[in-house]
Amino acid sequence: MVIRQVITEPFHIKINGKWLYIDQETLAKHPGGIAMTAYRETDATTAFHIFHSGSKLAYQMITEMSANSVDYEPTKEQEVSETLSVLSDEVVGSWNLDEQRIETINRNFNRFRMKMRKLGFFEASNTFYFRKICEAIGLLSLAIFFQLQQRFVLSALILGLAWQQLGWLIHEYAHHQHFRSHYWNDLISYIVGNLLQGFSSGGWKEQHNMHHAATNVIGRDGDIDLLPFWAIVPSDLQQMQGSWILKIIPYQHIYWTIAFPFLRISWLLQSIIFVANMSNSPFEVHRKRATVERLALLLHWCMVFIQLYYLPTFQIRLIYFFISQLFAGFLLAHVVTYNHYSTPKFRNDDQILKSYVCLQLYTTRNMRPGILIDWLWGGLNYQIEHHLFPSMPRHNLKMVMPLVKEFCTENNLPYMVNGYFEGWLMEIQQMAAVAKLAQRICYRN
Repeated sequence: MVIRQVITEPFHIKINGKWLYIDQETLAKHPGGIAMTAYRETDATTAFHIFHSGSKLAYQMITEMSANSVDYEPTKEQEVSETLSVLSDEVVGSWNLDEQRIETINRNFNRFRMKMRKLGFFEASNTFYFRKICEAIGLLSLAIFFQLQQRFVLSALILGLAWQQLGWLIHEYAHHQHFRSHYWNDLISYIVGNLLQGFSSGGWKEQHNMHHAATNVIGRDGDIDLLPFWAIVPSDLQQMQGSWILKIIPYQHIYWTIAFPFLRISWLLQSIIFVANMSNSPFEVHRKRATVERLALLLHWCMVFIQLYYLPTFQIRLIYFFISQLFAGFLLAHVVTYNHYSTPKFRNDDQILKSYVCLQLYTTRNMRPGILIDWLWGGLNYQIEHHLFPSMPRHNLKMVMPLVKEFCTENNLPYMVNGYFEGWLMEIQQMAAVAKLAQRICYRN
């Protein structure tokens, strides 16, 4: 979860071959919040169908808006950074397919997407999700049991594992993977997210939908905006010129993994900030749900403090709190950092947003599957399949994987899959490449 500046200025977006004018009022009513802005001044047809599959309201709104479509041709955005090209081979990718090839790939993917729907891969199993919720609640109960047995370290570790597993559930319900009704998905997301996990459901959506819409696109995907402590692309260094913190960036590849345990604490703090400001959000959906989210988050922290209160001493409470939080942070971070930080980042002027399927395949890496990995990673080891079909239930991703591989082969597109340490080393190499440039800048100054 990354808190970012919200852009609310009017813009144009192309859907189903028609340019639509999105004013501030239209944007404010968008149930998906900020995600629409990822495709400002570009074609969002495939992304629209991916994110709004099965939503009668969304298709009704587009039909009404299309009646007032406008004649429009966007001006090409100018690349701001001169430094950006320095490490283009290592960090910043290039993507320059011709229009005919893009149209062919998009057309083939739309057929493939419809085939997946006809085969029933978007249908969720109630039994599966009931079992996953029971597993998470079972882990929470086990943590309390061992606390009562005064096995505090074991209790804290199990609690951290429970929070990680709840993290995958809020992710799935925020993507509307289980129920066809958004109401029920949202309701469960408040329970497994705000109440049991301490993460804001609305904040998660605000960040995560944008990430899916513009994966690894510089200036649009907030997940690759980790300033001031990490510079993911060379252009980040320009924003740090004259700052003392630039002096630590040459070592970012060293402290990158060391910081994994602190991810959960960061997300908890950002959830509190997001929920506290929901009433002032430019988006109606957040203003309407502010009270529910605040109440659920408040109850979460009440439960946390009650549990800590029943520990025998202040010292044990402090140790227990940090063991559980940091262990959960590591379990989350070693998964969520793997899939995209090891892959190329793209400039917006590369026009990769014109092809949703190419965007996801060029910026996403799978982890090799296995029984334990499938469970521990919450299905995110099938990240390619998840990014191509965000609303597809987790339990179907494994079955879709060979079909996606076949699609990639037929269309001469990449399909990246590696073992964990291979992917982790690629993360470190990308971090080190930007760190080396930061070191040169520091020496020059």
